[in-house]
Amino acid sequence: MKKKNFLDQTLLTIIALIWLFPIAWIVLTSFRSEGGRFVSYIVPKSFTLSNYQNLFQNDNYPFATWFFNTLFVSVISCILSTIITIAMAYTLSRLRFRFRKKILKIALVLNMFPGFMSMIAVYYILKAMNLTQSLFALILVYSSGAALGFYIAKGFFDTIPRSLDESAMIDGATKFDIFIHITIPLSKPIIVYTMLMAFIAPWMDFIFAKVIMGDNVEKYTVAIGLFSMMTRSSANSNYMSFAAGCVLIAIPITLLFMKLQKYYVEGITGGAVKG
Repeated sequence: MKKKNFLDQTLLTIIALIWLFPIAWIVLTSFRSEGGRFVSYIVPKSFTLSNYQNLFQNDNYPFATWFFNTLFVSVISCILSTIITIAMAYTLSRLRFRFRKKILKIALVLNMFPGFMSMIAVYYILKAMNLTQSLFALILVYSSGAALGFYIAKGFFDTIPRSLDESAMIDGATKFDIFIHITIPLSKPIIVYTMLMAFIAPWMDFIFAKVIMGDNVEKYTVAIGLFSMMTRSSANSNYMSFAAGCVLIAIPITLLFMKLQKYYVEGITGGAVKG
């Protein structure tokens, strides 16, 4: 048994080191003062903060603007997407109405297709509405797709005993009262999970953001902005600043995960009420 535990710990340690290596390499590269993209060593020979300074002082690459653009889109999209997803999931979990099963089947089929398949159609719709190259367009795109991501939240709501709803209705509570005072307090894990997923999406998305924003550099998000820094002519000189940008955009997401990890895990694996 001890030998098996030792082997398990050794294997997990090796996996953890493999997983952490790219992160450590990016962080070290962001502080490297010498060389370009390709060097024959991992640990820098000398360290500097100039890569971070250049990131905010370069007029051609307004990283601070990109960062706050992404933060703004993430926060607004997170709020709207969470409201839409939770409302949709609760409705399909708790209420019984005509075409409910058909809606579930259609949503399941639509979720099998990747979102970027619709990007050309989405672009022309936004163009017809004169909304291209705007942050509002990104918020609209990210929030509009939230309704199809309700299946995980619906599964969570399904674990809440209906007897709680029935008891509250006997006491005179309306369905809205039950949702606000019973369901929401019990659903903190899935709400946090939904918020995290909605918040992360704008930081990582490149395809929709690039198609919608085009060449409007001032409205870029960090994903497009960092990519634009790595051109054939500037990649070698901007590489360390690019790594610094990667470190900075990881900070808000990492802090959120560290703060809300407990609820995140419960939202994926647990139910609302456990015996």
